[in-house]
Amino acid sequence: MEVKFASRLKEVRVENGLTCKQVAEALHVSTRLVHFWESGDRECNFETLLKLSDLLNVSIDYLLGKSNY
Repeated sequence: MEVKFASRLKEVRVENGLTCKQVAEALHVSTRLVHFWESGDRECNFETLLKLSDLLNVSIDYLLGKSNY
């Protein structure tokens, strides 16, 4: 599931016109950590997943690969 999350996170971030730095600043994390999420090297916690969902205006299910919208 983490591969789906990594690819969808990057896809949605780009679609929203955001850089990794902008996402990192919005979530108060390092840019490096966002890169780790997008490469599948690390997973985010539930609280961060909720924030990502809100920031990127997509469902958690979409980010996790459980739905296609």
